[in-house]
Amino acid sequence: MAQPPPPGADPASLVPLLKTGARLEQIFPTLTDAQRGRIAAQGLRRHAGAGEVLLAEGAPGARFFVVDRGRLEIVRRAGRGQDLSISILPGQFTGETTVLSDRPMLVGIRALEESDVIEVSRERLLFLIQTDSEIGDILMRAFILRRVELLASGFGDAVLVGSSHNAGTLRLKEFLTRNGHPYTSVDVDRDADTQELLDQFHVGIDDVPVLICRGSVVLRNPTNREVAECLGFNEGVDTERVRDLVVVGAGPAGLAAAVYGASEGLDVLVLESNVPGGQAGASSRIENYLGFPMGVSGQELTSRAYAQAQKFGADLVVARGARRLSCERRPYAIVTEDGGRILARTIVIATGAEYRRLPLENLSRYEGTGVYYAATFVEAQLCRDEEVIVVGGGNSAGQAAVFLAQDSRKVYMLVRSDGLADTMSRYLIRRIEQNPSIELRTRTELVDLRGDAALESVCWRSAETGAVEARPIRHVFVMTGAIPSTAWLAGCLAMEEQGFIKTGPDLTPEDLAAAEWPRPRPPFLFETSLPGVFAVGDVRGGSIKRVASAVGEGSIAVAFVHGALQE
Repeated sequence: MAQPPPPGADPASLVPLLKTGARLEQIFPTLTDAQRGRIAAQGLRRHAGAGEVLLAEGAPGARFFVVDRGRLEIVRRAGRGQDLSISILPGQFTGETTVLSDRPMLVGIRALEESDVIEVSRERLLFLIQTDSEIGDILMRAFILRRVELLASGFGDAVLVGSSHNAGTLRLKEFLTRNGHPYTSVDVDRDADTQELLDQFHVGIDDVPVLICRGSVVLRNPTNREVAECLGFNEGVDTERVRDLVVVGAGPAGLAAAVYGASEGLDVLVLESNVPGGQAGASSRIENYLGFPMGVSGQELTSRAYAQAQKFGADLVVARGARRLSCERRPYAIVTEDGGRILARTIVIATGAEYRRLPLENLSRYEGTGVYYAATFVEAQLCRDEEVIVVGGGNSAGQAAVFLAQDSRKVYMLVRSDGLADTMSRYLIRRIEQNPSIELRTRTELVDLRGDAALESVCWRSAETGAVEARPIRHVFVMTGAIPSTAWLAGCLAMEEQGFIKTGPDLTPEDLAAAEWPRPRPPFLFETSLPGVFAVGDVRGGSIKRVASAVGEGSIAVAFVHGALQE
């Protein structure tokens, strides 16, 4: 929405303001009398007086309203800039994905006039979506499209004041964006009225990045966990009860396990240390995933998967990763980074792997200020019309190079091997070969990074000639190798020498004897040396490093979870 609508605007007046190209009848559909009757069976009919607040901004306990008579107003009081105000007319309904996640409301809802409404709790709404496919499709499509519009417009409850030259700013942008949370971004280097905003909240340039949460709470260079707490990401999640299944990691494998587990009636909790999506969520474009002939971004794929998991009732806790597995007892206990404990009858470990860091002494100095481990729209904005380097020869590196070449002046791909044929899909190799903006440098590696506050230049060396070349390049994307995220499991599970988890038939009799395997049966497929604990995706030894493979493993594991729960 380029400009806000007038107060109480009819949704039909929003057509020129929509940013995503979505159709109005899908964002604000009108339900039939029969559909309203089926919804009313899951809720209650009530009267709302003129001016009555049905749900306040930031209120917990998400609820859903359908208008029978009268008119409701959806309102978002902007922390900076214009307000949002939209009328909900008879037959239309309130809500977006916040209703599914049970997070604090991004908008308020009040009656503009005497109105009759149908009120439905989140629990009954989820039941309706799961059991009535016609209504479920209408509501889910509208919820998702409304959130997309909020994201595109920056109508949220957070204002991020930062600098494109600040690593903390980039981190917070990625955290909010990949969690699908709308926010307004203010750049102290570009926006003219920044000082007025800083003065209003009594912060200075040296405090950036600053997050203004819900228009009142000021967080100076906050951690991701502090942001999650302030915005209420985990408020509606019960972490005290014993879960049928706890999925650790919300990449494609973990989200697939959550979708299949929750859809089959299991009480599922997903525990994510940072943001949903994993490495796949940072991919600019995935073109070989089944069912997406035009390709799909990692962010779009994983956000859809997250919405599916929510639809079936799975809970997600973010910015609260696993620190240790208490494996000596049942139910198992996962000790989180904040010292809490989450109890689980079964566990699916889907913590994935991280890109291998380059062996350069001053690497950490430039991480976030010139060295990046993801190539999304957030990072691409920083290097528009500049030269960039992509280090790596796998599919992720190839996707990044092709994506960055759209707006960058030049992309240099550095690989230590003689070529890409052994490590990259053929379609990506062809794209790279045919793109004049991409230059492949084989048998070449970075040897030095230089700069003061941010990266200013690099040096690379050719293994063939030994020559070292300096270039004034300020942006390096590192996508090399894989280190499994298994440090929190030390001593609990049988692992390969490189740290990947052994599962199923890869577990030797010696592994099982050392683990004191208690079952008369052998481990299930994807089951670890602990009964009822499974590993899927990149963290598993012998896995195929593809998104489709990870999704398959996560879904297959749930079939064996049922078997473990019955024991």
